[in-house]
Amino acid sequence: MSTIYVCPLARLQQTVMETRARYVVTAINPWSIPDTPDGVAPDNHLKLAINDITEPRRDLVHPEPHHIEELIAFARRWNHDGPLVVHCLAGISRSSASAFIIACALSDRADETDIASRLRSASRTAQPNHLMVRHADDLLARNGRMVAAIEALPPPLAALEADLFSIPSEFESA
Repeated sequence: MSTIYVCPLARLQQTVMETRARYVVTAINPWSIPDTPDGVAPDNHLKLAINDITEPRRDLVHPEPHHIEELIAFARRWNHDGPLVVHCLAGISRSSASAFIIACALSDRADETDIASRLRSASRTAQPNHLMVRHADDLLARNGRMVAAIEALPPPLAALEADLFSIPSEFESA
């Protein structure tokens, strides 16, 4: 089973190096997109230029369905020959939403609540971006279960930046 590592931007290169990841997802403000980390082929680095907002705001890029379609397609083409690193600026919202979405996309029959609970167990600061999750819920035909699973989580601990955490990429069927 492969692993999804979630980290803040400040730990991206170190995390890629330590985990030997060859696939990376960046979900970050358009003006903060980093270069592809050393050891990762450019085609294996998905760059989602989105702000951490849950509704459209002037001069910002809100997550849209096409962003989530790209994320799901990237996850499905990941070869699982090593881990996947997902990051955003702080490792709290867009990256945890991305990890949750990837795990749901790769575990189409798994219980969303189990995946969300595992995410919370791995990180007390994870606070998945609701708009990203809502789009994924629609695209994956989860009938509101992904959104409900995230909304049922206990409140996260406040933090400016998350610690590195990981979750499995695939979960067993319920």
